[in-house]
Amino acid sequence: MATILTMIGVAVGLGNVWRFPYMMGQYGGSAFLVVYVVFVLVFAIPAVTAEWSLGRYTRHGPIGAMRRAFGPFGKWIGYLLVLTVLIANSYYVVIVGNVAFSAVFAISKGFTTATIPEYAAGLENGALQAFAATLVIAAALWIVHRGLGKGIERVSRLFVPLFGVIIIVLIIMSLRLPGAMPALKEFLAPDFSLLTPTSIFAALGQAFFSLSLGGTFYLVYGSYLRDRENIPKTAIATGIGDAGAAVLASLFIVPAVLALGLDMQSGPLLIFETLPRMFAAIPAGRIIGIAFLIGLWMMAFLSTVAAFKVIVAALTDSFRFSARKAALLVGGVELVLMLPSALNPDIIGTLDLIFGSGMQMLGSGLTIVALFWGCDKAVAATQIFGGRTGRLRRVYLLWLKWVVPAMLGVMLLLYIADSIRVHAG
Repeated sequence: MATILTMIGVAVGLGNVWRFPYMMGQYGGSAFLVVYVVFVLVFAIPAVTAEWSLGRYTRHGPIGAMRRAFGPFGKWIGYLLVLTVLIANSYYVVIVGNVAFSAVFAISKGFTTATIPEYAAGLENGALQAFAATLVIAAALWIVHRGLGKGIERVSRLFVPLFGVIIIVLIIMSLRLPGAMPALKEFLAPDFSLLTPTSIFAALGQAFFSLSLGGTFYLVYGSYLRDRENIPKTAIATGIGDAGAAVLASLFIVPAVLALGLDMQSGPLLIFETLPRMFAAIPAGRIIGIAFLIGLWMMAFLSTVAAFKVIVAALTDSFRFSARKAALLVGGVELVLMLPSALNPDIIGTLDLIFGSGMQMLGSGLTIVALFWGCDKAVAATQIFGGRTGRLRRVYLLWLKWVVPAMLGVMLLLYIADSIRVHAG
């Protein structure tokens, strides 16, 4: 149970509360939700078992694991995966900084009709958002350098159930807003004609992003898994817990957006437009808002720490850097990379689709290939099922070996083709 709560704590965060509602709003509404849930069950959870298995077998992170599977060339694949985390984290820290700013604002001034314009101005202040992101980067790297990540993970085990309780309270409050329930019922009637190749790609990417797949996080955590850890059981619990958090988050954000007359297609800043107005409209909104924002920040910050752990570990393992030198180098690079997103938030959606969806799907697909084709034939069966055989287990392994990476490849190609068509038109 401790492992499951820790992994849910790492997975649950902004991918569920920030990313999922805006992706759903932009890419097909409740039809996106249906496709997303299916993708979590049939593609993302099997991919989790593969990434954990490769990590536990090699006892290495992305660079060492890929080198073990593919030989000297594998280290370049590992570098690509780590670079993906670095770039994705550059806009992620901006969003984490936005959450921190929102929490401080809620504590100091609260959300009312009078203060919301001031709050909105703060979100539009690029210098202020860059400063908040800088503090996030510095705090996360300090924790990684000091080796305090385990303490943060222990705290997350308390926040996972607490965060769930807060979200349930917010669902109740949101559904009581005037007009929320009829609007939600209408929104939840899926219209699959709204789905495009990009929508389906985004849903699959959301399944992988939200679970922190991509050949990085799970390889690192898998390298520490005990040999007796039941990988399928833990993967199923983590996947369902993470998807459940996304669905619960949408059940309080979507009704609030619709009841307050906001635009579901407003993009990455959707929750920052919605939450202040919701907290201003519900009873005890300030107290609930403060508790929610602090909890969300803790969950999101844990994911940030995990991302920096992956990057710093890659540098220390591959280049013999000290932890201090690696942290300073990563911090300097991240400070430069995050500035465009802090100063121009409009680019976050595009970066997120490329690196948060596309590159993480590619990384996870490469990990599956590494497990089945780069390692001994028996490794996958031994790591996932302890060497036990049976018809269902054999079908599962065939599905994971052939269908999952093939689907990821097809979706990447369809997305690229659709993007070319849209831009050409």
